[in-house]
Amino acid sequence: MAARHAGIITKKELKALYSEKTIILAILLQLFIAMFSSFLMVGLASMYDPDSVGQLSTIRYPVAYTGEESPLRGYLASRDDLRVYGMDLDQAVAALKERKLGAVIWVPGTAPDADDPIKITLYTIQNDIQTTVINVKLKEVFVDYETYLREIRAPRLDVLPVPLDIPPAETGSNFYEFVYGLLIPLLVFMPAIISSALIIDLITEEYQHDTLETLMSTPVTFTEMIWGKVLACFVLVPVQSAAWLVLLAINGIAIANPVPILLHVSAGSLVLILLGAVTALHYRDRTNAQFIFSTALVVVILFVLALPYNPVNLIVRLSVNAIGAEHWLILAGVVAFTAIASFATDRYARKIGMRIFLY
Repeated sequence: MAARHAGIITKKELKALYSEKTIILAILLQLFIAMFSSFLMVGLASMYDPDSVGQLSTIRYPVAYTGEESPLRGYLASRDDLRVYGMDLDQAVAALKERKLGAVIWVPGTAPDADDPIKITLYTIQNDIQTTVINVKLKEVFVDYETYLREIRAPRLDVLPVPLDIPPAETGSNFYEFVYGLLIPLLVFMPAIISSALIIDLITEEYQHDTLETLMSTPVTFTEMIWGKVLACFVLVPVQSAAWLVLLAINGIAIANPVPILLHVSAGSLVLILLGAVTALHYRDRTNAQFIFSTALVVVILFVLALPYNPVNLIVRLSVNAIGAEHWLILAGVVAFTAIASFATDRYARKIGMRIFLY
């Protein structure tokens, strides 16, 4: 295989990408993710850590206290972020339906030192963002009230509970968890997924546009054409990933080990690109190839993420400098696997090219 011929195909494909709508839309998608990362952080943080939502609001929410008098009302009134109104239950529920209240709390007449449990009923609006914030704030009040009840009812215990000396957890910012745990891996691996899907379009269009006969009449062989397209898609990955790392650094996000990150992403992306190339060579139709490749990609990602040192874990640990030299061994293993995949792809491309030539 002549490297010069493959280089010619690579240059041609890179020039054609300027007019390719798919790659332009993909870059705009990545820009959208980066620009609106703050909004994504709030939404995703509320999914795995609802308590964080309560820290983002400084509004005093109106809540209704109904039922019998109890120390719980004092706990509610002591909060600066809640405005408590004493109301009847029917009147409070009607105001809640009109969204004049954020929540309604009904407290039974059970004494704090009674033998029966105290069952408090909370009325809120379903599927509402404000309800999520109010629930977080009320949860803190209910936990304090529960502690108060435990202290009052402690003499009824026949056996003393075993004390647990749990060290306090180090509190960190959800912003850094989002940036290093999700945003950075998403941005650096997005070009790899886009390029692996792009190679299918570049190969199948040769079949759909009936340009193979013209190509076979030139000095460029079928295998050189395939490797030229693979190289064009592969070049985009480190360029885009490096651009995102630079932009993140400009915005004040410190990222350690940028070069190893790019090496891991490049090696992994080449595996995905080769998988897309083989899929396109086998099915030749863009729709079928994209569907099969997408299905296979989901299976591959699920399998890889189940590994202890999966690519996402590696990128996160590399970006915060929390990994030793073992990542070089993993990189060597990925490079070795990539070499085997490249050899298999080359043999398969030669086989397909020979069939086209004989036909």
